[in-house]
Amino acid sequence: MSRKLNVAVVGATGVVGTEAVAILEQRAFPVGDLKLYASGRSAGAELPFRGRPLPVQNLATADFAGIDVVLSAPGASVSREFAPRAVAAGAVVVDKSSAFRMDPDVPLVVPEVNGDLLAARPPIVASPNCSTIPLVMVLWPLHREFGLRRVVVSTYQAVSGAGRAAGDELIHQCVAMLAHRPMEVKAFPHQMAFNVLPQVETFEPSGGGYSTEELKIAAETRKVLALPELRITATAVRVPVLNGHSESINVEFETAAPPEAVREVLGIAEGVRVVDSPADGGYPMPLDASGRDEVLVGRIRRDDTVSSGVNLWLSSDNIRKGAALNAVQIAERLFGIPGAS
Repeated sequence: MSRKLNVAVVGATGVVGTEAVAILEQRAFPVGDLKLYASGRSAGAELPFRGRPLPVQNLATADFAGIDVVLSAPGASVSREFAPRAVAAGAVVVDKSSAFRMDPDVPLVVPEVNGDLLAARPPIVASPNCSTIPLVMVLWPLHREFGLRRVVVSTYQAVSGAGRAAGDELIHQCVAMLAHRPMEVKAFPHQMAFNVLPQVETFEPSGGGYSTEELKIAAETRKVLALPELRITATAVRVPVLNGHSESINVEFETAAPPEAVREVLGIAEGVRVVDSPADGGYPMPLDASGRDEVLVGRIRRDDTVSSGVNLWLSSDNIRKGAALNAVQIAERLFGIPGAS
């Protein structure tokens, strides 16, 4: 592609927004003009891009005229308010929030899985949850080869998924605990340091005991894989890790899926890297996944309780591939940029 694209990043000062700006530079995205937007309290801040500081503007007064693509990473209510304005001005919106994910008229896209949906050039494209993205990247090639029958997933989610303040709170709690000082608990319902919380997001009366995060993982996985009847259940857990989500996945297939065959399929899957020599300490960990584009998968082993079952473990950078990178890859595919997934 020869022409430059005018890009806007909404929610630019959040962890996903700042990562998106960095990725645009790292991947040499053909940016002409880059506009950064955030809430009024962040207006006036600056972010570096290609060696110079760019000002952050107030989203409330944003003008999207001339913008080709908006990478959107605010909360869902903000996305619902501004996205139609951006579309009306002629921009394509790639939205990371939950605002449009389950809208039947909006594609929910992971380029390595269902990027063909972008050929229709939809005005709004939704990017899935940061736990759903690595999950479907592993499940999709396995489904094509063996057929999915049932999926049980437990997520071990880093605090970065709850925003910058959550990461700061974990660090402060660790320091306070080791220094035998009182600690503040604000970002989560309970102390996060040296603890594990079987709660990500909220529990609603209509959720049947599942958290909103768990319900999203199941619903989004069905939509991305185009398997509306897929039997999938999730448990989402917050762990005292700064960055990088991990998932324990139990899969039952329609046909025989020996572990060696599963390794072979995942070994050539786009965006996936097999790390599976556990006897030598070779298995995915959030520390190793942090900062990487690939989803790391390992601990591949047979589940002997069913006729054709396998257990797997993955780790992935939830801010990078789980959010910002996936959005940039969608934009690359939409505009036919070389090197796109």
